[in-house]
Amino acid sequence: MIPALTAAAALLTACGGGADASKADQPATKVTVTPAAGKTPAKLGSQISVRADGGKLTSVEVENDKGGKVAGELSGNGAAWKSDGKVMPDTTYTVRTKAKSDGGKESSATSKFTTEEAGKVNKLTNTPSGGQTVGTGMPVSVLFDNPIAKDRQAEIERALKVTTQPKVEGSWGWVKDYSGKDRIDWRPKDYWPSGTKVSVKGALSGLNSGDGGWFARDYNFGFTIGSDHKAVIDVPSHTLTMYENGKNVGSITGSAGSPQDPTRGGVHTVRSKNAAETMDSATIGHGSEWMLDSKWVTHLTASGTFLHSAPWNKQLGQVNNSHGCFGMSTSDAKRAYDFLTIGSTVEVKGTTNTNQTDVGNGLEVWQESWQQWQQRSALK
Repeated sequence: MIPALTAAAALLTACGGGADASKADQPATKVTVTPAAGKTPAKLGSQISVRADGGKLTSVEVENDKGGKVAGELSGNGAAWKSDGKVMPDTTYTVRTKAKSDGGKESSATSKFTTEEAGKVNKLTNTPSGGQTVGTGMPVSVLFDNPIAKDRQAEIERALKVTTQPKVEGSWGWVKDYSGKDRIDWRPKDYWPSGTKVSVKGALSGLNSGDGGWFARDYNFGFTIGSDHKAVIDVPSHTLTMYENGKNVGSITGSAGSPQDPTRGGVHTVRSKNAAETMDSATIGHGSEWMLDSKWVTHLTASGTFLHSAPWNKQLGQVNNSHGCFGMSTSDAKRAYDFLTIGSTVEVKGTTNTNQTDVGNGLEVWQESWQQWQQRSALK
C-alpha cells in the first residue's frame, strides 16, 4: 500500500507528464507561401503572400538573391503577411517564417521560389541626377529605355513619388521625348523656391511596363534647388537680361534668330552646357552650310536653340541674323554660361516665331500652363 502523500506526488507527476505530451502532439500552424516553391518559375507581377492556418505568424523575413530585403505588412491578427511590392524578374526569393499554433506550439519554416525571366527589362534615366544642385525651373524628368503601354501609365505614375521640403505643389505628366522615347516629368505648379530639397522614389520593381517589358528594380534619388537665376531675351532690342532673385544683375547684347529662322518663344529650361562645341548646320536642317567652333554653349531645346559665342558675327547687338540661337561675344557668352545653371529658365519675348515648342523638345515643361500640364497625368 502506497502512502497517501506519495500517491499524491505520483499523481501530480503523471498529470504534468501528460500535459507535456499533449502539447508536443499538437499540430503545428500550417503556413502557406505564395508563390509556392517548385520547379515552375513564379509569374511576374505576383505579390508574395504568407498565410497561417491554425495559429498566427510571429515573424516573416523575405530576401532575394541580389541581397535585397523585401518589405511587407503583417495583418493585425497575425494570420497573413503580404509584400509591399511585386516580384522582380529572374530572381530567387527565400521566405523564412515563424509561427505559433493556437495551442502555443512554435514552429519555423523556409520556402524558396524563382521568378520568370522578362522579355525586356525596362530601365530609366533620371534628370537631374542624384545629388545635383539645379535651377528653379528644373523638372523631375524620367526617360524610359523601352516603351510604356498607355494602359500601364497610371500604375507606373502611382509608383513614382516626389516629396519636397518645404512642401511644393506639382504634378506628373507623360511626354514623348525628342528622341522618340517615352518620358514622364514632374513639374511644380510655379517655379521652385530656392533651397528646396527634393526626393524622388520609384517603387517600380516588378511592375509591367507593357509589350513584354518589366521593371527589375526600385529607384531613389534626390537633388537640391539652388539660387534663383533667370534670363530674359528681348528679341527686338537684341538683349539678354539676367535676374537673380528677381533683381536685374546685368544685360548682354547679341543676335537672336533672323526673320527666316526666328528664335523659339516662351520659357525654356537650361538642359545642359558645353564649354566648347562645334556648330554643325546639318543638325538643324541646313545641310552643310557651316561648321563653326563656338565656346560657352548653353543648351535650351533638344532641336538646337542655344546661347553661345558667335565671334564670326560682326553685327551682334544690331541685327537678329542667327539661325534661331542667341549669339554673343565670347566674353558675354561666358557671363551667361557662368550665371545660368542647369535648370535655370530663359524666357524669349518679342519673337515672330508663334510655334509653341513641344514639351519633349528639351525640358520644356514651362511652355504649357498649369492647367494644360495637369492634363498630361494618367491619373486625371
